[in-house]
Amino acid sequence: MKKYFLMFCFCCLSLTLFSCSSTPKITRVSADEAIDLSGNWNDTDSKLVADEMVKDSVSRPWLENFIKSKQNKPRIIVGTVLNKSDEHINTETFTKDLEIALLNTGKATFVADKNQRDEVRSERMDQADFSDPATVKKFGKEIGADFMLKGQINTITDAVKNTTLKYYQIELELIDIETNEKVWIGQKKIKKVVGKSKYKA
Repeated sequence: MKKYFLMFCFCCLSLTLFSCSSTPKITRVSADEAIDLSGNWNDTDSKLVADEMVKDSVSRPWLENFIKSKQNKPRIIVGTVLNKSDEHINTETFTKDLEIALLNTGKATFVADKNQRDEVRSERMDQADFSDPATVKKFGKEIGADFMLKGQINTITDAVKNTTLKYYQIELELIDIETNEKVWIGQKKIKKVVGKSKYKA
């Protein structure tokens, strides 16, 4: 009987230790806090790059020239930002950071992208069939964009022993949709040293 009791206690203790060791430790932090765990592209990089590149873009002559000529803010649509890096990067969060940064300057407005326009057009078609005619939104009233923002993210990785250098080059171009002119080209570079090095990452 004593033998079985000891075995039972041992099993209970083992289960308790296993459950404790497999429970993850979770620490809540501020969403604005810069945290870099792996050295890969992260939310901090996305926001900082978007803010800096937008600040540069609205300080260039194209904006003042457009406002003087058209007497209104430029309307911008976000095109494709290509991920040409060697790691997975969610470019949608980056393009959204760009939109937010540009809108917050108060110097530009945004037009819905292709996927959003298709969904809105489907809603207008649905309204035409089922909504009160007095409230139906008409076709042919969309506002065309003046410029398209496009870009790409490239990386170069260099490694020796336990140290890795990660180099990111982000390039953005603002293109006049009517003339295909590139009115602004921006570039931002980031270097990160991951691991033991004489340099601080």
